[in-house]
Amino acid sequence: MSDKELRIKTPAIVSPEEWNAEREKLLVREKELTRARDALAAERRRMPWVAVEKDYAFDGPDGKAGLLDLFDGRRQLIIYRAFFEPGVYGWPDHACRGCSLGADQVSNLAHLNQRDTTLVWASRAPQADIERLKKRVDQWHGHNAFIRDGDKIFRTYLINSRGDEASGTVWNYLDMTALGRQELWEDSPEGYPQTKPYEWWNWHDEYDIVPAASKEWVEKVSGGVEAGQASAS
Repeated sequence: MSDKELRIKTPAIVSPEEWNAEREKLLVREKELTRARDALAAERRRMPWVAVEKDYAFDGPDGKAGLLDLFDGRRQLIIYRAFFEPGVYGWPDHACRGCSLGADQVSNLAHLNQRDTTLVWASRAPQADIERLKKRVDQWHGHNAFIRDGDKIFRTYLINSRGDEASGTVWNYLDMTALGRQELWEDSPEGYPQTKPYEWWNWHDEYDIVPAASKEWVEKVSGGVEAGQASAS
């Protein structure tokens, strides 16, 4: 047996027709899971908020900063608590392996910023050590979500432990926020900001150059959505 041969008891080997039948059967359950996940996110958007009364202080790359500063002018903020400090395995050369793995899968933040949301990482390490590590590799457990109303800040959610490892995509981050993905199909409280799905998408480096909701893009999206709805009916 070569090294490339499977050394496991494989599932049944079937015909393409049998495979498609099994795929359709599983798809029913997968769609149930998708709808359940959407319903859970809708409940999350209705979670109560708690006011943040403590004055938090951070040492950022540009100097001292308060919690409000971390929003960078946007309405929502997600803070990732990274384990990079004395006592953590790998210190001082590395952040913890789990945090580092998570950082490697974070999507381009331009898309998250477009939904009025900022993502930052915070650790107990001095800024000099953070800068040193960032020059070597981006390594940055738990996400706290906040929203602001003017200068008032509220904590809206926390995801940690086994719920945290799936983080990294713009959709996962938005789903943990108070405002969600901000798309019309979502079940959100009245008055929440929402736009048509797809239309706000753009190339990550052209949000400030090419309007996402250009006429050509809207027409292509509308045609695709209508075609998809027709095929699903």
